[in-house]
Amino acid sequence: MKSFMGPAEHHIAVQRALLLGRSGDPTVLPELITLSKLPSNEVQRLAASAIGKLAGFGADASVAVSTLVPLALHGRHPQTQQYALRALKAYAAAAQAHLSDLRDLAHNPSQRDYVRAAALTTVEAIEQAVRDGEAVVAHRCQRCHAAISAEEYRQAQQSFQRAYRGRCYDEVFLERRNFETQVELQKTVEARDGTLVQSAGERRIAEWLSLHNMRYRYDAKFRIIGEFQIRPDFYLPEVDAYIEYWGMDTPQYKMSMYKKQMLYQQEGKRLVSVYPQDLPHLDQHLKSKLALFGVVVGERSESANQVRREL
Repeated sequence: MKSFMGPAEHHIAVQRALLLGRSGDPTVLPELITLSKLPSNEVQRLAASAIGKLAGFGADASVAVSTLVPLALHGRHPQTQQYALRALKAYAAAAQAHLSDLRDLAHNPSQRDYVRAAALTTVEAIEQAVRDGEAVVAHRCQRCHAAISAEEYRQAQQSFQRAYRGRCYDEVFLERRNFETQVELQKTVEARDGTLVQSAGERRIAEWLSLHNMRYRYDAKFRIIGEFQIRPDFYLPEVDAYIEYWGMDTPQYKMSMYKKQMLYQQEGKRLVSVYPQDLPHLDQHLKSKLALFGVVVGERSESANQVRREL
């Protein structure tokens, strides 16, 4: 992704946008607006995403929309447009005045397919929000689409960053608790740094990352697009990249793998895929794949020779 910023300045801006997006503090909106104007596609899309995340925390909707609409319509990169469109959905009715332009974008054949798809879903969300406003409906359940109370919305946002009514909230809570329990029980393989993973392949990746002093989060919850929440095998926060180890070969697993890969692609995430056949040359594989994102992995120290031979 091209950038007209220096590497150090770009890295600081990326990390700042990620931090502000996770803050839940609506007062950081002006700083995010400033970041959205920097000459970097990556910083712009992360700033747009962060602005969207602040909608549920009381950020000024009119100010946010006035920043997001130009990025959605005329962003320098299609992924910037996509991120801005997704963020606009969070402000919905506040973007009503721009429906005509957004409809044109959704039907513009010169735009990327994923930009037109994002524009269409944003238009639908705005139209639904306008109808709800006329009917005095503040929020609808994402699971059953029924109207929900302010207290139900608050509780679901706090737990899942979603909108669920009471019964659906209970169902989702039980489903996720059962799934998370099952996942935790499968973590029986210990890497050298003490991280418990689910397979020998994941252990080798974890140990490679530790060996090269690359911070990672293993199996962390991550909301990638609206109705889906995924758990990446490895997230590298310092370079905003993901590593997935696709270690099984069953039809059901492959269907899940393809769906997950599609979600990464749709959201423009930096994904490195590792398959069992990549393990014999894991060092070369990870270095070459990360290099595609501008990540240069340092050489190992002599003290790591033993680990290197094992990897």
